[in-house]
Amino acid sequence: MENYVVSARKYRPSDFRSVVGQGHITSTLQNALRSNQLAQAFLFCGPRGVGKTTCARILAKTINCTSINEQTEACNECESCRSFDSNASFNIVELDAASNNSVEDIRSLIEQVKIPPQNGRYKVYIIDEVHMLSTAAFNAFLKTLEEPPAYAKFILATTEKHKIMPTILSRCQIFDFHRINNEDIANHLEYIAKTESVAYEKEALRIIAQKADGGLRDALSMFDQLVSFTNANLSYKNIIDNLNILDYDYYFKLTDLLLASDVPNSLLLFDQVLKKGFEGSHFISGLASHFRNLLVCKNPASISLLDVSETVAQRYSLQAQSAPQLFILRALEFANTCALEYRESYNKRLCIELGLMKMAYIMNKLQPNQHPPQQTQQSRQLNQGPLQQMQATSPITQNSIPKEDDTKKKMTI
Repeated sequence: MENYVVSARKYRPSDFRSVVGQGHITSTLQNALRSNQLAQAFLFCGPRGVGKTTCARILAKTINCTSINEQTEACNECESCRSFDSNASFNIVELDAASNNSVEDIRSLIEQVKIPPQNGRYKVYIIDEVHMLSTAAFNAFLKTLEEPPAYAKFILATTEKHKIMPTILSRCQIFDFHRINNEDIANHLEYIAKTESVAYEKEALRIIAQKADGGLRDALSMFDQLVSFTNANLSYKNIIDNLNILDYDYYFKLTDLLLASDVPNSLLLFDQVLKKGFEGSHFISGLASHFRNLLVCKNPASISLLDVSETVAQRYSLQAQSAPQLFILRALEFANTCALEYRESYNKRLCIELGLMKMAYIMNKLQPNQHPPQQTQQSRQLNQGPLQQMQATSPITQNSIPKEDDTKKKMTI
């Protein structure tokens, strides 16, 4: 059987132009290479799976390339590039600080730094998860990091910059990696799907991108899993079933019910969601996001803030036309309050049901009856005082009450 390579490794970028979603990083590094103004130490910070170690390897490969092209990319043909591609380069040293975090490990690294490269211009040291180094190891590393040999370059990578000592930060050029937006992740997944001859729907790829939360490596891991699960047929229904994601249709249906003040069916729809195994916290946070998207669609200038496909964006625009803005604002407020109270609530289901009831009665307050119903005789009696009610219901009329003069006459007789 042929050895299988996961997509995160198979399609790992090998040059700056193929890095996804980090243009501000790659352009800065290329300009530094072009002007020959490379710092002695770099610190790459950012969430997991956004390209920190990948960019570190590309930088290490490019600065040792003997014939960099006009686009400031490695040639991939010289001896240095070929040795790097085959993982046989002696000029690049990678250290995992999670398992090599003691003073002895750093001292061993410092001894290696004293040895110049046998071939090539620079010797590059990539230290991953550098925040895992102990305080003593950091202190032992300070002098070498501040005044390394001219041939030594250090690239530190971390997901938790706040754990690194300020003395280390001041000695490095800091590059902050961003979360990759869903559009870039979906486009990259589409490229891989076409290359691997995988049938797909664009909406399905967008769902994977949303679930990855800005991490391309997570998106590629989910992509590989779903390709196996769906037998290389990535449809929208297969994706939401496997990733345990609430479909957009639930929120569109629920909003229509809330606009119609239909409390019973709103609660029944929430019951269906719970029976499918979804958590109430995910449901209410998704509902809040749905109201946010409706509010964004109220103004054509802000529709671009929607991070959904064109088909779903049209549905949002259509529903936003029928939903008053005040309803969306109040419903969003109720959903946010419900999400906060959900964590500390003893009866979590009742917490969400109460929130849905409040949302369902918003339209009753926004659209009161313009013409009050005619009062019936019973309602008029309820609005009258006790004496008025007795006079209205008493069989004795005002004419039948004896006058005071007549009573006196009868008494004198």
